Amino acid sequence: MTPPHTANESFEDWVAPQTRSIAWPLLLFALTICTTMIAGADLIDLFHRDLAYTVDTDRYLALLHHPARWIEGWVFSLPLLLILGAHELGHFMACEYYRVDSTFPFFVPVPTPIGTMGAFIRIKAPIYSKRALFDIAVAGPLAGFAVLLPVLLVGITLSRVHHGLAGQSDIVYGNPAIIRILEAAVFHGIKPEDVYLHPAARAAWVGLLATALNLLPIGQLDGGHLLYSWVGEPARILFRVFWVGLLVLAAFADWHTWLPWAILLFFLGMKHPTIYGESELGLNRALLTAAAILIFLLSFSTIPVHLNQ
Repeated sequence: MTPPHTANESFEDWVAPQTRSIAWPLLLFALTICTTMIAGADLIDLFHRDLAYTVDTDRYLALLHHPARWIEGWVFSLPLLLILGAHELGHFMACEYYRVDSTFPFFVPVPTPIGTMGAFIRIKAPIYSKRALFDIAVAGPLAGFAVLLPVLLVGITLSRVHHGLAGQSDIVYGNPAIIRILEAAVFHGIKPEDVYLHPAARAAWVGLLATALNLLPIGQLDGGHLLYSWVGEPARILFRVFWVGLLVLAAFADWHTWLPWAILLFFLGMKHPTIYGESELGLNRALLTAAAILIFLLSFSTIPVHLNQ
């Protein structure tokens, strides 16, 4: 089966953008502002009082009954939404460039300690070029990381030392390599678990986790698209190899994070559409691939989150 175009036709000739719905994206974005502001207000209150994070229903109920306090959470909500939004807008603008029909970004509001499960766009048209697939996939992580890095730098400088923090917290967050590097530069000789991250740095931490998850070389994740762009159909075998790697991580490192993610990918994310068009990616895209791999290594943590007993 061949795609419905000829080699001499441009993208504009065979892909036409469709009318997009704005209502649901706006509604979900507004709700995500609320949930992340509430989460941020809780985080900044604990930070000001130098208290470790604990799960406390009464504390959340008090916030819900005092909406005026939500505005305090902007120090977490704003940078987080900028990071997640930049990632998805990177994908969206690349789709616009290649005239690939896609939705506006959908944010996912969830009443959790971070207030969201991220954001996504849905691509509603086939992609016929490996170059287009590569560019659409890589644009998100690069754009998100470009916004994330200055937020993280500022957040680390605003953080403070709190000895015994990890032992007092109900939820302990694992730090990826880039946070450890910056903490070592700012807090000489201090153990990473004794650094109390400012909510802005915590927003960057969430962005790093989202970036690392998206760059996993599996199926329809950004990393899966990048892998398919380079190796084509053999990528389907490699997807399964890396998926087994997630099971190994779940068994020996952190099943709370990796087992649910592996299950979700098994049912929803392992398939990849066939790309018929053959095109050389070239040196520039090889360099971008190296940058994406470096971002993944700096963002990845084998144990992102664990619960204290």
